Amino acid sequence: MSDHVYKKIELVGSSPTSIEEAVANAITRAGQTVRNMRWFEVTETRGHVEDGRIGHWQVTVSVGFTLD
Repeated sequence: MSDHVYKKIELVGSSPTSIEEAVANAITRAGQTVRNMRWFEVTETRGHVEDGRIGHWQVTVSVGFTLD
């Protein structure tokens, strides 16, 4: 690994289907404007309950990317 410098941002993704899809939604959307993303870390997982069932998932992720 060379002498990379990383910046971290925090994103929150959501999905009615799964935690994995919530993460993918956050990363995919960020990829439209953030370049050089290299890694992510799930820092929080939450959900919304509707009528005693899971209504949707919400996941907070830290994303690291290299600076130009």
